[in-house]
Amino acid sequence: MELELKTQLLYPIDQTLLGVMILIIMFGMGASLTVDDFKAVARRSRGVLIGFLSQFGVMPLVALSLALLLDLSPGFAIALILIGCLPGGTTSNMFTYFARGSVALSISMTTASTIVALFMMPILLSLYTQGFTQQITDMMIAADTGTEFVIPTLNIITSLVLVLVPVAMGMTLRRFSPGWAKTAEDTAGFMAIIVILFLLGTLFVRHGDILVRTPWQLYVGTIGVGLIGFFFGYWMSRLFGVQPLFQRAISLETGIQNGPVSFAIILLSFSEPIQSQMIWVAILYSAFIVMTSSFITLWMRKRGRFDYEVYRNTLVHNRLFGENYVTGYPAGFLPARIAHDPSQGSSPSQIR
Repeated sequence: MELELKTQLLYPIDQTLLGVMILIIMFGMGASLTVDDFKAVARRSRGVLIGFLSQFGVMPLVALSLALLLDLSPGFAIALILIGCLPGGTTSNMFTYFARGSVALSISMTTASTIVALFMMPILLSLYTQGFTQQITDMMIAADTGTEFVIPTLNIITSLVLVLVPVAMGMTLRRFSPGWAKTAEDTAGFMAIIVILFLLGTLFVRHGDILVRTPWQLYVGTIGVGLIGFFFGYWMSRLFGVQPLFQRAISLETGIQNGPVSFAIILLSFSEPIQSQMIWVAILYSAFIVMTSSFITLWMRKRGRFDYEVYRNTLVHNRLFGENYVTGYPAGFLPARIAHDPSQGSSPSQIR
């Protein structure tokens, strides 16, 4: 399955906007974090563990399986696997908020996966892309344009470290100026939406012909990796008895990969002949994940209305009467899915 990409996919203004967006988003993510959030990772170990297994155990395998099943060319396959290996991002935190999920768990999972990605991503990419890198090497030798293609592990690690620098800066701002940190956090989410909408708009204007020529397999791959992530995260957390508030967070965190980081890694780590192909996969994924996430979030928001109201009600009771106060509900009032942990919180009285 081939697709000729002879036109320029990202113009200088696009690359500048992406760079600014990555900086602001990661800075905003850092501004939302405190040391207590890292401690919360340990307190929510089951949810974070399920998220970790989904993020770095299942998603790369899903991406590899789709690449093989759809018979994607090496450049497209490597890009899809790269997306499958990415950590979660702040976009998932925003959608979790609108889906009435546990934002605290979502942030904890994003934090953990971003740090773990430093050593997991290079390992997973080297493991799952071996066959595809060999195909590229064979093509390069046949065309007499090179000798061997390898995954640029050091460049990927460097890209991830550079991405984490604004996170540390944001945490520093939160430490000394919580007010400005809140502004930075809100600005990051707003900025991400604006830039994504701009890129989506220009996508259809500039590259409408490529969209028409793009094989259906590539659409299935870029849309499917997110949808399968949502489905797996949701049902895996249900299987392990995680409460609905956390199920929604884990599902969205698993399905929504950190798209902006994929652009940074591809632009800083890869070169032609496959950079354009990888960029196109990242563009398609980023475009469709916003659409699919919106529909999933609306469904979750409607489904989770009751248990979220119970959760908020119990929080108010604990603030008024103390953490040891247990909210009483009439028999049969709570549905089975939250009967044993109606508040889904972390205070002593909320852990039934």
